[in-house]
Amino acid sequence: MTDMTERNRTDSPDTEKESQQTRKPTRRGGGDPATRGRTTIADGVVEKIAGLAARDVVGVHTMGSGLSRTFGAVRDRVPGGSTKSVTRGVKAEVGELQTALDLEIVVDYGVSISDVARAVRENVISAVERMTGLEVVEVNIAVSDVKLPEEEEEEPESRLQ
Repeated sequence: MTDMTERNRTDSPDTEKESQQTRKPTRRGGGDPATRGRTTIADGVVEKIAGLAARDVVGVHTMGSGLSRTFGAVRDRVPGGSTKSVTRGVKAEVGELQTALDLEIVVDYGVSISDVARAVRENVISAVERMTGLEVVEVNIAVSDVKLPEEEEEEPESRLQ
């Protein structure tokens, strides 16, 4: 080995120690990164989460009033129309820390409406709070209809054949 290599090896640790001692750690920002900035959640996001959570409950036949379901069915049949709306029958008011929800449901005949409403409330609150971090202050449920076993699905007839 040459003298130069020998000197570089012996000088190297000292040089590193000196540079580490003189170098100050760079600190950017302050505090927890999660507290830097603001997150806003649109009403539609909470409505989708609540709509899907409500539909998961056994005994919920569909969401929305008869009129909104009819308009939705027509809209679904129109080429280029919206796909099945998961927000039908759901209205959310979203603040910075809290949200309130209004749901309109149709229940299956024979189920306990109070049990279905309680299960819907629990499922919606759990899903919305878990996914958004918002506190759900209330979930108002309006039962607008009961689906009887012999009733046909309410779908307008298509004019096209």
